[in-house]
Amino acid sequence: VGLRGSHLRRSSLSAAQADKGVSAQRIQAEVDAGRRGTATELARELKKAGVLEGFGGARLVPKRSYTLEELRLNKIEPTALLSPREDYLGKISSYCQRAYLTGILSGCFVFHWDVTNVFYVGAFSLGLVTIDKVGYNGGIEFLVVETIGRMLSRAYVERVSRHEAGHFLVAYMMGVLPSGYTLSAWNALKNNKTLGVQAGTAFCDDDFQKEVASGKLSSGILDKFCCIALAGVAQEFIDHGNAEGGMNDIRQLDFLLSGLGFTQKKADDQIRWSTLNTVLLLRQNQNVIDKLAKEMVADSPLSKCLLTVEQNLVLS
Repeated sequence: VGLRGSHLRRSSLSAAQADKGVSAQRIQAEVDAGRRGTATELARELKKAGVLEGFGGARLVPKRSYTLEELRLNKIEPTALLSPREDYLGKISSYCQRAYLTGILSGCFVFHWDVTNVFYVGAFSLGLVTIDKVGYNGGIEFLVVETIGRMLSRAYVERVSRHEAGHFLVAYMMGVLPSGYTLSAWNALKNNKTLGVQAGTAFCDDDFQKEVASGKLSSGILDKFCCIALAGVAQEFIDHGNAEGGMNDIRQLDFLLSGLGFTQKKADDQIRWSTLNTVLLLRQNQNVIDKLAKEMVADSPLSKCLLTVEQNLVLS
């Protein structure tokens, strides 16, 4: 009887995992077809059916005003988390500029360039920089610098992947369906035809867009947006004690709260609650972040990433 019961439990577990896998593939099919609203509705139906337990399954901390001291009691330093500085790519950019100048000086000696040759090289270089800055907002330079940075540092690749895994996981747990991701400027150019984008996670955010268009944003939608926006810097804070990437996330959040007419006190309350909630969700699910980040680095499809979350999520 014991062996039979064990076998039945294993069979039931296998069937449940198979259902999750098929469901994730169905969701990806809808996203790939451009039917993001339908994909979200499908995920909600599967949640009600008990197939996707993790979708919208986040247990949130009570919504109230939190002090800085309360955040620090939970081992959260707001200044380190909310003030990201991208030092690594700045250093790579500086090294590239020095290497380029060194190459020009070497060319002067090796090829015995005269003043005219140096002038032409300098004018050509300045022209390229101007075209990039004016026409592409510095996107070509960023593409080169970010690509070199990824080649030189495995730690940088891991940081970016875990940052985006944070966005992906928190969005899913808050009931906002991820629709894709990119981890590099090159992939952003190849897949989305955009320059100047380092990395990012896209979402099926029809509900948010509809409320923004109407000029009214509900508390529930705002809470989701804030937690998702802070998830990347929160994961970096958990990993390193500070954040480097994510300045655009913070700026977008500041712009939204300012646009909603929030007072400084109301904005601080919203940010502190969102920060505490997001960090606690991520801390509880670092095992998911580990596995999800690896899937992202491997460029796994959306369905595989969703399944990875569902199979490893802690909901209690």
